[in-house]
Amino acid sequence: MPDTSPADLTAHPWFFCGIGGSGMLPLATILKGLGADVAGSDRSRDQGRSPEKFAWLEAQGFGLFPQDGSGITSPEQTLVASAAIEDTVPEVVRARELGCPRMTRAELLATLFNASPCGIAVGGTSGKSTVTGMLGWVMHQFGRDPTIMNGAVMKNFVAADAPFASAKVGAGGVFVSEVDESDGSIALYRPQVAVLLNVSLDHKSMEELRALFSGFVLTSQRVAANWDDEEARLIAEHASGVISFGITDAEATIGIQPDTIEHTPAGIRAILVDRRNGSTHPLHLRMPGRHNLANALAAIAGAVAAGVPVSDAVSALATFTGLARRFDVIGTSASGVTVIDDFGHNPEKCRATLRTLKAHPGRVIAFFQPHGYGPLRQMGHELARTFAHELGSEDLTILCDPVYFGGTVDRSEGSERIVRLIEEAGGSAEYIPSREDCGRRIVEIARPGDRIVVMGARDDTLTEFARSILAGLDAQRNG
Repeated sequence: MPDTSPADLTAHPWFFCGIGGSGMLPLATILKGLGADVAGSDRSRDQGRSPEKFAWLEAQGFGLFPQDGSGITSPEQTLVASAAIEDTVPEVVRARELGCPRMTRAELLATLFNASPCGIAVGGTSGKSTVTGMLGWVMHQFGRDPTIMNGAVMKNFVAADAPFASAKVGAGGVFVSEVDESDGSIALYRPQVAVLLNVSLDHKSMEELRALFSGFVLTSQRVAANWDDEEARLIAEHASGVISFGITDAEATIGIQPDTIEHTPAGIRAILVDRRNGSTHPLHLRMPGRHNLANALAAIAGAVAAGVPVSDAVSALATFTGLARRFDVIGTSASGVTVIDDFGHNPEKCRATLRTLKAHPGRVIAFFQPHGYGPLRQMGHELARTFAHELGSEDLTILCDPVYFGGTVDRSEGSERIVRLIEEAGGSAEYIPSREDCGRRIVEIARPGDRIVVMGARDDTLTEFARSILAGLDAQRNG
């Protein structure tokens, strides 16, 4: 990682390639909040996608340029770009010609994070963004004025001047961030508190994941780890300063009293027990699903490791309203069909969302847009089994082609293979190449009482797609 100290970060201009991305936008926001001169480009902007986001960025003083290299004008600029970006991208070509320094998103984030007096890092295969949002809100409510780096919009921090609140710039010395294992960059962080949620197959093999997460907890001063997850427990049980959490594990430090969980369509209640002293605390979440109860325990354990009393953390979570695209109810049509927008894109995330839906009556129509051809090859079999096993005979999964924004990736195996695997595993699925045609098909077959869930990652327009389905349902009824 380049030898760049936080004191140097505002001394020269920055240029973000892909500034509108879920990982880039909050980081650019934090850097600009510190006083840096920040500009960027984005292929989505050039294609006319998400215009309201880029209009907001311009209104905040970010310089925006076409992704043609024209924004790179000085060797003083530092280019921030994904480690995987092609060398032929014009910004990369121009930066190399001028001799501009270059950092990856993870390198810049780690520089900022590691310099904070109290860095709280949230790692794991699933739930990182939600737990990061929960922890950030707890710290905010507790008066710690945290800086928060998230991959999703945190509804509690949305305001008229901050509609894309995936980051918060604070002055309290606390830095809460999700950290990514998929590219190995989790090894760059040196947290005071490491929160380990779960470990399961996603972008890397289990052997690689075990090594990465072991390093993550061993470099931390204190650890909050999920005792319900066998892999997480095996990784964290020998670390120092562990605060364990779990719904079912009777040894977990932060747990749930048996038989106290109450599910509702809009939330979940339970009695939390702090086994350090036997105290109990009524926990009420405004987000449904057992996985969100696990997320809440993770956030509470992480907050406790950072010095927040359990009672204060529980109280703060009662007012946490969630994240955009995490089981985000777009609305219910006049005919009684509910449309939900969700970030589910790997087997574990999809499983959690589908189980939440199946905990209540009504047919499920699950639309899934894979977030790339590479991930689809890596986890295709498990993904197919998830849809086949979690959904019933009356439910339906519909897939369009994977998201593709250009590049040289191998596109020989796509969504049609996943549909075939779902059917071979006993599920019901359809492959329709065009997303727009998928929307028309969903509107055509939906009936009162159905829940339609739009799932996928790496594409902000999925929310717009979900809204278009809801509009289509109402238009069909009115027509």
